[in-house]
Amino acid sequence: MIIDKKLLNTLSAKAVNSVRKRMNYNFHPTPDDPLQRMLNVLNPGSYVQPHKHESPDKREAFIILSGRLLVILFDKDGHIEEHCTLDHSKGIYGIEIPPGTYHTIVALEANTCVYEVKDGPYSPDDDKHFAPWAPAEGMIPESANYLNHLLDKTKKATLS
Repeated sequence: MIIDKKLLNTLSAKAVNSVRKRMNYNFHPTPDDPLQRMLNVLNPGSYVQPHKHESPDKREAFIILSGRLLVILFDKDGHIEEHCTLDHSKGIYGIEIPPGTYHTIVALEANTCVYEVKDGPYSPDDDKHFAPWAPAEGMIPESANYLNHLLDKTKKATLS
């Protein structure tokens, strides 16, 4: 599979029209694949509820292809432990998140695209353990307010 501008443009068009303001494209043929590989296009305002991958433990990595992506890591109580902005112009291209680490991602530019890799297999029953201290996706205005709170807390990292 070739990852080219045509594929990113097609995926971006779907993401911008999506209710969630994001869209993924899977390269792995089935959920049972031991290595989950996908493109994920996100737009500003897309809320990804903080979550972790444990029991079973899974690593997750993001490599920036276009745009800018804020990655936030939290402690068990929801305090920000670390954050970075994946940005080609700054020379920060990717991050690997260890199993059991609460995290979220935030698009800082339209049509931000990352190549995402995660241990498989995928099972919706145990893939993500959502943070109890963060609003669920679809809880409006709580999720939008929380997203803005995260952006305010990491403001220095998100400014160009």
